[in-house]
Amino acid sequence: MFLVDMPYVSDILKTTIKNCSVPVIETEITQQLELYTGTKRVSEQQAVKNAQQQEYPQLYLTSENAINWIAQHLQSTSLPDKINLFKDKFRFRQLIAPLYPDFYFQQVSIHELKQLDFDTLKPPFIIKPNVGFFSMGVYKVNTKQEWHQSVEAIFTEIEQVKDLYPCEVLDTRSFIIEECIEGEEYAVDAYFNETGEPTIVGIYKHTFASEHDVSDRVYTTSKEIIEKNLIEFTTFIRDIGQLSQVKNFPIHLELRRKSNGTIIPIEINPMRFGGWCTTADTTFLSYGFNPYYYYFSQKKPDWDQILTGKEDKLFSIIVLDNSTGVAAEKIKTFNYDELLNKFEKPMELRKINYQEYPVFGFLITETRTDNFAELTYILDSDLTEFITVIDE
Repeated sequence: MFLVDMPYVSDILKTTIKNCSVPVIETEITQQLELYTGTKRVSEQQAVKNAQQQEYPQLYLTSENAINWIAQHLQSTSLPDKINLFKDKFRFRQLIAPLYPDFYFQQVSIHELKQLDFDTLKPPFIIKPNVGFFSMGVYKVNTKQEWHQSVEAIFTEIEQVKDLYPCEVLDTRSFIIEECIEGEEYAVDAYFNETGEPTIVGIYKHTFASEHDVSDRVYTTSKEIIEKNLIEFTTFIRDIGQLSQVKNFPIHLELRRKSNGTIIPIEINPMRFGGWCTTADTTFLSYGFNPYYYYFSQKKPDWDQILTGKEDKLFSIIVLDNSTGVAAEKIKTFNYDELLNKFEKPMELRKINYQEYPVFGFLITETRTDNFAELTYILDSDLTEFITVIDE
């Protein structure tokens, strides 16, 4: 079953839900998302009954906001605990500790942050909400000065986003402090099938503007990126599956590959692929197969065939987060046409209400490998060139 929720359901996903035989759970929020006529639906009561009759219910969440529905309605199944196993970053680190016995991490409450003695910590480190989403409240700390700046920034950011997401998605009552994981960063869409065997349906390299950048601006997939990492990442995900014992379970995994080849997970987001329908839709637009359908049909991509003819092409998701330094209420317009002119082959632009969410939209593009400069440009931009500000 599909379980849809705010803030966003793409046209690609709406079409998938309509055309496949998998029903969507008819919740109060479903009515607000304008699913297409002809979509198969199932009542909440019937959905609960269906899930209770299966040892490993096969669900897909379009948004982590829907975790709240599972917590309320499916307590008698294994799903709430399995979801929490991944969403709770401290609990996840405990789960995989046997694989990384020397990895440094600790949990701290929001009330302890300002009183915490920096000299007891082990910089450089990352601090982030124990249950988090979308790089909110994530900071890299090298020095005592950066520590104090980060703590102040965290409290400011909490105030700005406190009403955007339920606590199952973003919970700022506790934070995890963990050692910095160096190396190339990747985002991976995968699912565990009915026997627990993993299948990867997308691999994206996360490119950063600088050493201190922790934003989600650019994610890129290509024939080379997939071929280079597919086997090793699959083996690693299989190890995670053996520890967690999940089945019929989609995930969006963020990891880093260290210079010595060691793979260390940053986090695993349960029951979905990339947020805001980004990575799975980009995989569909780039490679022509539908990750949502592949999950429900337990189908494996034939990567050799899929990647034929994709040489020298980069397919990217560009997250247009509000990095302007200007409060949303003071921004009059965002020039999307000017943005599109900066790229040689935009595939899809998704405009988002930036007054409601801290993002102007998402751009999916195709770029020639020898024109990486257009991606470097948007990485370095704070997007101020695209906005007009309301006159004081």
